[in-house]
Amino acid sequence: MNFKDPIIDSSEFSLALWLDRVHQGDCIELMDQMPAESIDLIVTSPPYNIKNSTGNGLKNGSGGKWPQAELIRGYADHDDAMPHEEYVAWQRNCLQAMMRILCEDGAIFYNHKWRVQGGLLQDRADIVAGFPVRQIIIWQRNGGINFNPGYFLPTYEVIYLIAKPKFRLAAKANAQGDVWRIPQESKNPHPATFPLALAQRCIDSTKAKTVLDPFIGSGTTAIAAEKSGRQWIGIDISAAYCELARERIGSFV
Repeated sequence: MNFKDPIIDSSEFSLALWLDRVHQGDCIELMDQMPAESIDLIVTSPPYNIKNSTGNGLKNGSGGKWPQAELIRGYADHDDAMPHEEYVAWQRNCLQAMMRILCEDGAIFYNHKWRVQGGLLQDRADIVAGFPVRQIIIWQRNGGINFNPGYFLPTYEVIYLIAKPKFRLAAKANAQGDVWRIPQESKNPHPATFPLALAQRCIDSTKAKTVLDPFIGSGTTAIAAEKSGRQWIGIDISAAYCELARERIGSFV
C-alpha cells in the first residue's frame, strides 16, 4: 500500500484519491477539497493550545515545573500557543469543515481537554457551541502531577460525540457506558497522542466504513482503522509527522 501523497486535483470528486493515505497540508484546506457527505466517521484530537495558559509551566517555553515536558517546543510546525479567541475560531472552522464532509448518519469523536484558566473551568463550550453534541464521553487516564492547590488533580479528558441526526452506534456498543478507563500512550515519538485502544473503541463502536483524522499525528487513528478493517484518511500539516505516521502504519500493515 502506498502512503505517499497523491496529486490532488480539486476538480476530481472521487474519494478513492484520498483513501488509505496520509496527506500533508492544512486540514481545513484539504477537507474543503473532499466530496460533501463522503466520510462516515471522524476520530481526532486537535492540539490543545496548551502553551497559552494562565497556570501551566510550559508557557514561554520555560518548562517551569515540567522542564522535561515533551510539549515545551510545541508540535512540529505548530507552537500550540495561539491567542485563545483565535484558537477557538480555528477549531470551530475545523469542525465546520468536518461537518460538511460527514455523511448524514456520521459522527465526530472529538477528543479535548478541560482545564482551569484564571481560577475558572475552561470546558471548551466555546468551541462546540452550536454543533450537535449528543454526548460527552469521559476518557479516564492514569493520574499525573498537579502543583496547583486550587483544584484537584485532573485525571480525565473528554470526547465530544458530535453526531448527525441519523447516526446510530453499532449493535450492543451502547452498553459499554460513557466512562472509558484507558491508560495513556507510552513510547510514542509524537509529543501528545491518544492511545490506540481509545481510537479503536471509537471506531469499533460504529458501523463506519471510512474514518478520517484531520490531525493524524503519529498515525494512531489509521492503525486502529486498519485493525478494524475500515478504510481511512489521515491529514497533518507537519511533513515530519506525516512521515512518522506512514512509517508506523507501514510497519503495522
